[in-house]
Amino acid sequence: MLALLFSLLEPIYGPEAIQSVARQAQETPYTELSKNDLRWRAYQYTNVENKVFYIMADDGTLAMVQLIYSNIVGLHTTAQFTSKIFNLKGDGPHNWHSDPLSNFMFDESMLSFGADNLAVQLNEDGDTYTIKSAVNDDSLVNLTFKRSSPGFMIGKDGTSYFGTDPENPWGSMSHAFWPRCAVEGTITTKEKTYDLTGRGMFIHALQGMKPHHAAARWNFVNFQTPTYSAMMMEYTTPPSYGSTTVNVGGIVKDGEIIYAGINNSATHTESSQDAESDWPEPKSIKWVWDGKSKEGQEVHAELDGALGNRLDRIDVMAEVPGFIKTIAGSVAGTRPYIFQYCPQEKLSLKLKVGDSEVTEEGTMFSEATFIS
Repeated sequence: MLALLFSLLEPIYGPEAIQSVARQAQETPYTELSKNDLRWRAYQYTNVENKVFYIMADDGTLAMVQLIYSNIVGLHTTAQFTSKIFNLKGDGPHNWHSDPLSNFMFDESMLSFGADNLAVQLNEDGDTYTIKSAVNDDSLVNLTFKRSSPGFMIGKDGTSYFGTDPENPWGSMSHAFWPRCAVEGTITTKEKTYDLTGRGMFIHALQGMKPHHAAARWNFVNFQTPTYSAMMMEYTTPPSYGSTTVNVGGIVKDGEIIYAGINNSATHTESSQDAESDWPEPKSIKWVWDGKSKEGQEVHAELDGALGNRLDRIDVMAEVPGFIKTIAGSVAGTRPYIFQYCPQEKLSLKLKVGDSEVTEEGTMFSEATFIS
């Protein structure tokens, strides 16, 4: 979160100063992930890199864990481990912890990460992550994520590049996805042990520049049904890059990518002004995926409905130290809030592949983020 705020406003470069991943996708809609694609980059300039694991347990528990590695202006590297078990009833706080890590390091292959009381490891086959953390006594993590469909990145390398000279970009934004995973393991709090056997999703994301320079708004959805997993990640750049929208998404089932590409949309069909944040908080969102399968069949999918009661509203500024807040407060219009949802009313994915249509209920986790 520090790097999100550590800067000043940029000049207006215009939309030609972003080489969106959509350009690559015109030739190569997506690339299946190899083990090599999951390496940590650990760049020596300002960037935020993270691996985030979302869990939808069979018993209804919703949780996430995240490992964040950030470098601020090439001078200071930090690592943080975050875990969250959501209180879906809305009658109390979430079990949320975000702890700085000590003595952190990567293995030689840059595929696994360790720190005091923490190990996040990728196995030899490159299809399973284990996450073990005793960083916080109130969140003892022991999880296994096994990929059950191929992973993918959009285009050739999953990356959008920023800069007025395409040959020498000054920033980047990249995402790689395992949309469908089998999850086993537990998180143990002081109150109880949560059995998180169920389904999950994993994302490796890299913002190779100051994050609020790259994006002003985000939409994200992770939707899991017994048969299908649908995901979408959309961000809109600030005016400095022409308020350009970049959307990546896909739909998979066990063993198969049905569709992955860029012809998707996330539309806030109903909003209301949130008094605390002063942002137009979405109340309903319509997600649409459009494209072709590997076999060339037309694919169209929709997920549409009310978000229900908000799970959480995160004031990012409240989570950062005072000295950062003082600097960030001088950046006009930077007011980052994250809204999180998991509708209790089940929503349905409507999927059409060629002439065959199917509708299946599932569980949704979504985020709407407003930054500037």
